[in-house]
Amino acid sequence: MHPGRTFREFGWWHEVVLLILLALLLAVAERLVPGFSNWSNQLYLSRHLWELALLTLGMTLIILTGGIDLSVGSIMGLCAVIFGMTFQWCQRTDVAALACLLTGTLAGALNGFLIARFQLHSLIVTLATFAAYRGIAEGLSQGKSYSQFGSAFSQLARSSVLGIPWPGYLFAVFTILCGVWLSLTPTGRYLYAIGYNERASRYSGISVDRIRRRLYMFSGFLAGLATVIYVSRFNTAKADDGKGFELDVITAVVVGGTSIFGGRGNLLGTVLGLLLIHEIRMFVGRYWGLDELKPIVIGILLIVSILASSTISRQDRT
Repeated sequence: MHPGRTFREFGWWHEVVLLILLALLLAVAERLVPGFSNWSNQLYLSRHLWELALLTLGMTLIILTGGIDLSVGSIMGLCAVIFGMTFQWCQRTDVAALACLLTGTLAGALNGFLIARFQLHSLIVTLATFAAYRGIAEGLSQGKSYSQFGSAFSQLARSSVLGIPWPGYLFAVFTILCGVWLSLTPTGRYLYAIGYNERASRYSGISVDRIRRRLYMFSGFLAGLATVIYVSRFNTAKADDGKGFELDVITAVVVGGTSIFGGRGNLLGTVLGLLLIHEIRMFVGRYWGLDELKPIVIGILLIVSILASSTISRQDRT
């Protein structure tokens, strides 16, 4: 079965299910905690969303090709330390932000180079860089945190336009650009082909290695951008920034309908999966005060999603 056809057939009902689940969750949350679902409260809670949201874009494109990136959280930690060190050196947040973006892009490029050049599995490479990047960040910072970046920069992630935080607009722009590229360009459609059958894609002349390198570079760039927002929100940069983000990001993408085996998925599903994960985290952690339950719930959702994805993939390929 053609991968594009499979994606359309799967995506329609899966997105409807996600919308129903999201509506039910908000209804139950509103019943138990009056005011939880109102617009002003949701805008306030969205401050915790945008870093993860940016990371899900790059992760969706990578998983579509059958790959994965376990290092995005560690890249954020490394970028945060570079941001702090650069600011300490020049006292300019714009230069520190550029250094942060460059660091993320180079870290992602290294992932892509190792995977493409030596034909290594992305799980092994990014698991190694997951540890290496975090270790480098801790070694450079020596456990020290960086702060006092100025009031203007600290308001960057908290400012809003028409009540909507500006990182939300940034996420919307990148989502639209990625969606258009994925749906309307040949290279974007190649991602489905690579994930569905990499060997056939190579035989058909698709530059699989080049596409992979660029995807991981883009993922690293988004991690750097997410770090700028994260550091601005907390006005602190330290080596453990982004710790554990990879689990939430991967879960949001897979819950959103992108097959962990590649070849099927879309950004609309990712956005819905992200919103579902976000609302669960906020309700369980913030309003029930049960932070220890969040990893359990996220883990269960990830397992259920992978089992569903595996079942559907077997049906598609038979």
